[in-house]
Amino acid sequence: MARIFDVVEYASEMTDELVHRFPEAGVADLRIGSQVIVRESQRVVFMRDGNALDTFGPGRHTIVTANIPLLTDFIGKAFNDRTPFTAEVYYVSMREFPDRKWGTAQPIIVKNTGVGLGIALLQGYGTYSFQISDPQQFVTQVVGAQSVYRISDIENRLRTMLLSKLQDILGETGGKKNVLEMIGLTEELGAGIRVKAQEDFAALGILLKTFYIGSLKPSEKSAEELRAMGMLDMQTYAQLQASDAMREAANNPGGGAGLTAGIGAGLGIGNVLSQSLAGIGTNQTGQTTTSGAAASIPSVMTTAEAANVLKVAEADVIAAITSGGLKAKKIGESYRISKEALENFLKE
Repeated sequence: MARIFDVVEYASEMTDELVHRFPEAGVADLRIGSQVIVRESQRVVFMRDGNALDTFGPGRHTIVTANIPLLTDFIGKAFNDRTPFTAEVYYVSMREFPDRKWGTAQPIIVKNTGVGLGIALLQGYGTYSFQISDPQQFVTQVVGAQSVYRISDIENRLRTMLLSKLQDILGETGGKKNVLEMIGLTEELGAGIRVKAQEDFAALGILLKTFYIGSLKPSEKSAEELRAMGMLDMQTYAQLQASDAMREAANNPGGGAGLTAGIGAGLGIGNVLSQSLAGIGTNQTGQTTTSGAAASIPSVMTTAEAANVLKVAEADVIAAITSGGLKAKKIGESYRISKEALENFLKE
């Protein structure tokens, strides 16, 4: 014989639960006159046959046909005090869930107008908070028939929505501001993302309470990684390789004065590279030389510089050295290649 619940209650703080069905398995057998207890931070949604019947707020409620009028339509007759009925009872947490984390798994490419290469890769992280605003909509649109629905069940979906809006905002802002200016506008960017995301959150019955950008900075992806991602043409790739070489020199305690890293070339190093690399293949009067890049080959090169001369990846140069095809001198962990060795390699 089915158990009839005279009192329905879920005495939990629901710290990581968004929705909890009572009971977890099957449906609730109730009767007119049953008591439903709802805590201050909860709402109760009654469902039957996939349809929402009513929503109860905080307090102690006695089930009567007046507060769930649709019961009469679904069952097809009025109830007396002893007539049982079944319904799905969902407890929904109405508390705010703060300090949820978001971050860019992959850097976002943006315009960097008027600076360096004209592009930059940005990475960021921060926090957001949300709250269920429409319990009935959330249960019908998101939860479905699940007995327990936790934050972890929807967190990836919310982060994806937020990162999509972040990419949109950075794309729009990049047409007007350079990267340094954008980094100084994290509060304004966060407010814009919160506004842009509200409609998508509301469609799920959720309110996005806050969105904060804790950090927004240029990515430290190397030229090789960017090329593998298909984001660079050969000319830009050669420039960024040189930037990586300059970064390595800056990280060496004996060399450099703290140049910034990777795609950060777009923040300033790119200007230096553009000027220095523009001279390759050109003589001092501005005329193209007949010998092309050969006229600019230094007497001793790093693997990155040799790769730049050969217009190949640095990994290709290292492979040629390890195979014995290209002669080089290993000093510590680095190789040095003479101009003569490179010319001999090209003649083979």
